[in-house]
Amino acid sequence: MAIARILTIAGSDSGGGAGIQADIKTITALGGFGMTVITALTAQNTLGVQGIHEVPLDFIERQFDSVASDIGVDAAKTGMLANPDVVRLVARKVKEYGIENLVVDPVMVAKGGARLIRDDAREALVEELIPCARVVTPNIPEAEVLVGRSIGSTGDMIEAAGIIGEMGARSVLVKGGHREGDALDVLYENGRIHEFPAERVETRNTHGTGCTLSAAVATGLARGMTVRDAVEQAKEYITASIRFSLSIGGGHGPVNHMAPVFREAERYRTVKELFDAVQYLKEEKIGTIIPEIQSNLVYALPYACSVEEVAGIPGRIIRVGDRVETLHDPAFGASSHVARIVLTVMNYDPDYRSAMDIRYSENLVQVCRDLGFDVGSFNRSEEPEDVKQREGSSLEWGTDRVLSQRQGIPDVIFDRGDVGKEPVIRVLGKSPGEVVRKVLSIVRRAR
Repeated sequence: MAIARILTIAGSDSGGGAGIQADIKTITALGGFGMTVITALTAQNTLGVQGIHEVPLDFIERQFDSVASDIGVDAAKTGMLANPDVVRLVARKVKEYGIENLVVDPVMVAKGGARLIRDDAREALVEELIPCARVVTPNIPEAEVLVGRSIGSTGDMIEAAGIIGEMGARSVLVKGGHREGDALDVLYENGRIHEFPAERVETRNTHGTGCTLSAAVATGLARGMTVRDAVEQAKEYITASIRFSLSIGGGHGPVNHMAPVFREAERYRTVKELFDAVQYLKEEKIGTIIPEIQSNLVYALPYACSVEEVAGIPGRIIRVGDRVETLHDPAFGASSHVARIVLTVMNYDPDYRSAMDIRYSENLVQVCRDLGFDVGSFNRSEEPEDVKQREGSSLEWGTDRVLSQRQGIPDVIFDRGDVGKEPVIRVLGKSPGEVVRKVLSIVRRAR
């Protein structure tokens, strides 16, 4: 199958987080071949935009012709189009080359607040380019400029999407990142409304989110997806990229475009390392430290976001006399409780991707301290009632409580249990090999 060809028509971000640079990273990460028509150069970093140099019209056109006449275009997206003449030129070239899959990202204001488009370009955008679009992807401030009214509620977002659709766009995605609460996006498509909710990731490093999302949508369309499926893929991709964003520079850092790629590429190695670590456990007499609820050893993919992206042991690690056995080889999604602990730890340090639960005793806690381990603990009696009512939330709450009150990741976290809850020690590490070495050192010292 031929690779999907995606053309980005936008400005260059010298800081690498947005614009052409973000688009190319996104397109490549999602399996497409990226091409560029650069409309402007910016002197830009995480603190803001220090300067804009507009590319002459004839050279913008030359770039467009060079790419479209030779390589071809399966989908295109627009970003920063600084003046009305550029907007009209791009609209003319899109029609000339018959580009049906056009995503228009109406970039108007940079993350730091700098205006990236002249006021007279808005009219050209509405009259010339939006009618060419298969999808338009404004955030709330951009949608407010396009429709001329404020947007606060989900209903306002839906109404704005419909108004922009009446301007000629076949589909409109109004992004809710600027609202409070969940990061809800609203898609208007052929008179139907689809909502795409996502948990809000609390970070200041959101530079390039709009460019990234629109490039992801364009890539999905180029690969033959429906608009709804392309938006859903793009939403998942940008959420993961934001969750593992990069603290670079002194202002708004960029999202991590490669996080979802690294995650998927590591599946085989993650399972293999976990398998080898379990085999090592089986060679030792460690049955005495397996809790009544049995044990599990887990290993998360890099940048894991869900339990399904954490490998564990189906049926758990069980005690057989003074040794341990397993009923199945490692598999993703095989653990819930220990996996949630690791996911919580990764919110503080994504390098810590592995954990194992072992039997609690005061003696074992003291052994951990004698070994020089960093030991943390939480008290389940202090757990809020609403957390207790949510299945699987207790260990997330306890782990987060420990980590939020200290610097760095401890070697172990324990609790002394509660009514109906067995006390347990959790051993943490960057890999299952590291976790197993810690566990074995505890066993050997305790003998």
